[in-house]
Amino acid sequence: MDFYDKIGKVVLGSRLRRLSELLTEQAAQVYEMYGIDMQPKWFPVFYALAEGGEKSITEIAVEIGQSHPSVSTIVKEMIRKGVVETSQANGDGRKNYVGLSSKGLEINERIQSQCLDVNSAVETALAQTQYNLWKAMEEWEFLLGQKSLLKRVADEKKIRESRDVQIVAYRPEYKKAFRDLNEEWITANFKMEESDYKSLDHPQEYIIDRGGFIFIAVYEGKPVGACALIKMDDDMFELAKMAVSPAAKGKGIGVLLGNACIEQAKAVNAKKLYLESNTKLKPAINLYHKLGFKKVTGVPSPYERCNIQMELSL
Repeated sequence: MDFYDKIGKVVLGSRLRRLSELLTEQAAQVYEMYGIDMQPKWFPVFYALAEGGEKSITEIAVEIGQSHPSVSTIVKEMIRKGVVETSQANGDGRKNYVGLSSKGLEINERIQSQCLDVNSAVETALAQTQYNLWKAMEEWEFLLGQKSLLKRVADEKKIRESRDVQIVAYRPEYKKAFRDLNEEWITANFKMEESDYKSLDHPQEYIIDRGGFIFIAVYEGKPVGACALIKMDDDMFELAKMAVSPAAKGKGIGVLLGNACIEQAKAVNAKKLYLESNTKLKPAINLYHKLGFKKVTGVPSPYERCNIQMELSL
């Protein structure tokens, strides 16, 4: 137990497996005490057949929430022990059904008193604990059904790594990175156009000297993302040239860059932000919605790749 306390909740699965192994070992002793020749892991399959008659492997797997291969393996073990038997479906010789054998039916009669005693023992044990394990498992199954452990860990990873991302104002030494990041993104999805070359080859003259701003995302000392605010008039800026290196995906950099641009626009008393994109870029569109942008019908775009325009009221 000291081992699990020392490592902490990162070994939750291992600790649950240890508890499961302990319960399984002791459950096997219970079966032995009642003189019933059955393994604990068979019980869900056995119960499904005892309650509902013959069923296919798929039907059993769905009912008890286990994988088809797992149920198939258990059924084979039960067949070898003579607890269940198979029969072919009427009119379909390819499909087998599983049902309790005469031995299985006999076990079902004898196991009833065992089930009553086990249920009472578990209820007593639960009453002696501060936290109800049964209800806790229900909560965990619900939570992991709503959001998997993988997704939860990925979100925490993104939060941790995003803390190490710095959003800095454009400086001349970032000129190449600004161009390279955007060219990499554009050519991976579309093709470079005349308006791209204007802003990427001359960011100082085309964006900053005209009252705009450029932000660079820096991670571990390297520029990994960029975004620009291009001034349209005194009240509106265009959020443009957002690009994140594929090597830095999953760190929340797009959100950080977008928020930096929004805060800068507010700081200069802009009333709206405008952007152009393409609906096939679903992650980007989702990001813009997350930032608060809404679809609008705007002026004709200079970009061939643009098929959606969005605005954010500040």
